[in-house]
Parts: sequence; structure tokens; C-alpha cells
Amino acid sequence: MASYDRLRARGTPRPLETGDTWWYAAVAGEAAGSFSTRVRTRTRRACLGTVLLLTVVYAGLVLTATGRRWGDAALTGRRADTAAVTLLREHPSLAGLTTLSLVLGCALLLAVGLLRKRYALTGFVAAALVTSLALTGLLQRYAPRPRVLDPGGALLQSGFPSVQTTLALGTAFGLALVVPYRHRGITVLAGTLWAGAVGAYTVATGGHRPGDLMAAALVVLAVFCGLATLLARKGKLRPAPRAPLPRVLLAAVPLAAVAAVGLGAGFWLLGDTLALPAAAPYDPAELRLAHRCGQALAAGVTAAAGLLLLTLLRRVDVDGAPAPYRLGGPFVEAAGAPLDGELVGPFTEDRDHEIS
Repeated sequence: MASYDRLRARGTPRPLETGDTWWYAAVAGEAAGSFSTRVRTRTRRACLGTVLLLTVVYAGLVLTATGRRWGDAALTGRRADTAAVTLLREHPSLAGLTTLSLVLGCALLLAVGLLRKRYALTGFVAAALVTSLALTGLLQRYAPRPRVLDPGGALLQSGFPSVQTTLALGTAFGLALVVPYRHRGITVLAGTLWAGAVGAYTVATGGHRPGDLMAAALVVLAVFCGLATLLARKGKLRPAPRAPLPRVLLAAVPLAAVAAVGLGAGFWLLGDTLALPAAAPYDPAELRLAHRCGQALAAGVTAAAGLLLLTLLRRVDVDGAPAPYRLGGPFVEAAGAPLDGELVGPFTEDRDHEIS
């Protein structure tokens, strides 16, 4: 510090460890344009934008008659899609494998976090996953929607958003935070593709509409963007070195390809499927087209969510080593601080000062 800083009267020295930079880290973390501020700003904006997009999806696919008719056609069209019917008939064990993969994914998330001794981070990630599931349950139960009755006259429960997709994608995003930074890209790629496959299976079996999958992906993305904002606020995010280009392309290119192809094909087919008549009978070819359109859109939105999270957390390490700070300048040198090239703490070697 400066040479005119006063010693504290009857002050107790704060023990410093090697590389202890808590004072400077606290100041720099709140400064305009600092690393934590930049990460917090972009994740907060992404969270708000995702919530807005979720509102648009909800209004378009649940509250409008056209959106509900398209969702019903996509759900009914699974029976007209011979590829989906053949796959489910020849592989009946897919139901058990889907449930088992969800259980193993949650167990893997906890195991990785505990084995790496990231106890606080694992708790934050688990809380984010539980929050995503809780929001999904609340939307299913209390979100306003038209009354839908089954043939027996009982009220059908809403599947908006999908619990399976929320759990799968939330587990994938949680693993992306607890694994080492160098493995984040491949983790997001594998986890997002797995979550997309789980969602596609639920649509093919008639458990959910494509809109339920898209809403679940947006819920998870909003919650984990909020988690990243909280971690940046607490100073848990540190700058990471630039990853090698092949590693970046290995994760980003497949996700971008799936997102582009899925969204492009889905929107291209959407124009034809929205022109369905208001009442039955429907052409089986139109129903099959609606089913494939929904599957493409759901896969595209899921892949885009994974790619966006990977982009928001680029060069961001969670619970990394503190950024080194050095003291410099004529006042510090006059106070007897170490020379350039040596890491020091927030105070001089006297270690008991009060800032004037």
C-alpha cells in the first residue's frame, strides 16, 4: 500500500496465505468492466431473454387454438410415422433404458462433484436442478390453459413442460459446471444430445408434445443462467485460458449443426403443418409431417440451449484459482514492497495497516 497508510491501533494482524488477494479481488470483482461483471451481465441478460422466449412459446403453443391443434397433430402423427413405430416395436427395452439413464445421470453428477471435492458447487448445481423441476411442476399444475378432457370426461393433466427433458438437460448442464474446464465442451455435447434423445423418445411414445420439450429446455437454460449470475456475483468464476481450437470445434460444430438443421427443417415444415383443418378427419401424411416437424423443432431448441450455455461460459472457470494481483508504483516501492515479479498480498510486509 502507500507509504502514508497508518498502522491500526491495537489491531490484530490478518494471517495471509500465499497468493492471498481477497481485498483486490473484492474491489476488482465489482468494478465496471471487470471479468465478474461482464459474465454476470451477459448471463443475466440471457436469463431474462430465455424467460421472455418461454413466455412466447407458452402463449403460442398452449393458449392459442392453432398451437394446440399443431401439438395434437404432432402427438397423433407418431402413429403415422412408420420409422418411429418400428423403432418402438423392435426395441421395447428403450423405456427402461431411458429411466435408467436418468438415474445414472443424477448419480454421476453427484459423484463427480463429490470426488472433485466441489461440495459448495455441487450444492448449488443440485439446487438449480431441483429449482428447474419445481418450476416445471408448478407450470404443469398452475399455468392457465384450456380444459382438456379425456373420452371418459376426466381432466387431463398438462405435460407442459416435460419433466424428463428438464431432468436430463438439467443434469447435463450441472455436469458441465462440476467437471474440469477442459472437459466442459465434450460434456455439454454428450449431455445435450442425450437430453434430446430422451425428449424425442417421450414424443414418439405419446408422453409429451414437442412444445413440452422446448419449454423444458428453456426452463433449464433460464435457471442455469441465473445460477451462473449468482456464482459470478459471489466471485466464484475465474478467467480460464483459451481452449485449443480443435477442442472448441469438437463441441461447438455438432451442436451448431443439430440446432441449425433442426430449427431450419422445423420452421420449413411448420408452414405446411399449421394449415391443418380445424376438425378431423386429417390426412395421415399431414399428421406424419407434423410429428417430424415437432421432433425437428424440439431437437433444434435443445441443441441451441446447450450451445448458448457453452457460449455464455466461454473462458470461464468455476472455482478456479484466484487471479494473481501485484502491487506496483512508486508509493508501493517506497513502502518496501517486493519487486516486480513477486506475488504479494493486499498489504505490505508489516501486514497491519489501516487505509487512510
